[in-house]
Amino acid sequence: MTQPFTPRTVTCPTCSGPSRYAPDNPWRPFCSERCKRIDLGAWASEQFRVPDPTPPVEDPNADDTRLH
Repeated sequence: MTQPFTPRTVTCPTCSGPSRYAPDNPWRPFCSERCKRIDLGAWASEQFRVPDPTPPVEDPNADDTRLH
């Protein structure tokens, strides 16, 4: 016999309010469409960033005017 599905309540990443983490919440893990859009806007405006640990590659063909 399978266990019945019991939805969890998680903390909304945007407003810290309760959010139902279940298929009937189309915005999960967010509590609402508004919170989901706020989070998307923060990524789009680069308020949130994922760091890149690789150093920049020097272009040997670049004209470095700082040396002149």
